[in-house]
Amino acid sequence: MRPICVGSMTDLAPSRYERPSAFAFLGYLLGLALIVWCLAGAGLSLDKMLTAPPRFADFIDRAFPPNLEPTVLVRLGWKMVETLQIAVAGAVIGVILSLPIALLAARGLIAGLWVNQIIRTLMGFIRAVPDIAWALVFVVAVGLGPFAGMCAIIVDTIGFCGRFFADDMEATDKGPAESLTATGARKIDVVACATIPAAMPAFISTSLYALEKAVRSSSVLGLVGAGGIGIELKVGFDLFDYPTAMTVILMIAVVVIAIEQVSGWARTKIIGEQR
Repeated sequence: MRPICVGSMTDLAPSRYERPSAFAFLGYLLGLALIVWCLAGAGLSLDKMLTAPPRFADFIDRAFPPNLEPTVLVRLGWKMVETLQIAVAGAVIGVILSLPIALLAARGLIAGLWVNQIIRTLMGFIRAVPDIAWALVFVVAVGLGPFAGMCAIIVDTIGFCGRFFADDMEATDKGPAESLTATGARKIDVVACATIPAAMPAFISTSLYALEKAVRSSSVLGLVGAGGIGIELKVGFDLFDYPTAMTVILMIAVVVIAIEQVSGWARTKIIGEQR
């Protein structure tokens, strides 16, 4: 049997092992310099890293056991219910409002390119502003309380779902839509009968992710007076009541994980049935 010639080791070396060009090497150096500059600006300190573990251990020692007094649990439980109300109401309204906005943002559906670009720019601005900043805006606009938190969740959900809904509709199979267009159907009819049904599984998945995101966000909006359990967390740390603060943290973690599990199950169930 004749041996098979495989060439030199240089020929076999994958491209990732090749010597970088001078331009690529300069890019690596600039990237490394950028990382070092960011670490310096972030206040990276070896002294703080060495002293942090003992301080964290002291916090854990003072926070455990959590405060499990019945009166405290009842008060925190109602605040957690308020947090869920803010999240669900804001996410549902935000998802509903996202659909018409996404129709205007999706290219090649019912609006022209200028409208598409304007709507996408506005949604990009919404996503660029953190949800807690929107909460501060609405606290000023409508006052303290859960309504401000719900408004912040609505706006944040529109920025999140609107972009993904538009992308999902653009990515659908164009065959059914083109067939309806060939029969003389109006653009809105094509969208309602072909595009939206084809994108519905992606809509459901994105909406469930938006609900998970809303629950996590609403847990901290109370820090700025927008309702929910976040205010209890702030009061606990302000008063150095670490056992109560730890109870709030554990309660938030349990609720968020439970919502994620239920959302994941619903996503698999609903999308599986539609397929």
